[in-house]
Amino acid sequence: MPFGFLKRRPDDQGQESDAGRGGAAGRPAAGARLRGVSFEAITEDWRLAGQMDIDGRLSDALNRGQKLAIHDVRWGSPESGAVLEPAPGFQSVDPYDLILVTAGDESLPPLTDAERAALVIQKTPFEVALEVPPYRVVGTVYLFPGSGPDRLMDRSAGMFLPVTNASATLDGVKVTDPDADVLLVNRFYLRGVEQVERS
Repeated sequence: MPFGFLKRRPDDQGQESDAGRGGAAGRPAAGARLRGVSFEAITEDWRLAGQMDIDGRLSDALNRGQKLAIHDVRWGSPESGAVLEPAPGFQSVDPYDLILVTAGDESLPPLTDAERAALVIQKTPFEVALEVPPYRVVGTVYLFPGSGPDRLMDRSAGMFLPVTNASATLDGVKVTDPDADVLLVNRFYLRGVEQVERS
């Protein structure tokens, strides 16, 4: 694999990731129970898929901004359906390097039906198109009352923004699995937000 293929952008101080070089992964809270969850992540030039060792929700683990342990990793070009080759050298990944991350049901800790309903009831859905060069993401975001889609550019919130019913494209070609429940979008790469109407 090419040396230093994962790098933070200049507006992130140009610090290089330790992905694939065995850097120490970020530590969860004391007493936390780690579990391996499947993940698929897209960088500017690559797609990674494998298992990520986390505690709690995938979005919470990514939002800590610390390197995370990964294993059973495969990688390839970002296009949907591209053949992914084994990449056993990857032992950790820096969330700053990931533009899009697919989150499925298994990435969430168990919730009761009432807890799931409460999470949705408290927020208002907006259909949006997000520009995260070189990708475009269209989907639904849930925001607290009084907040509009323009507030998504505010980086004081969590690093990764969950988008449901999401579709991501690269030059008009789809790069995400249509069966994915949630797509986590890295706000540090977000360059534009547009409210849209979806059929």
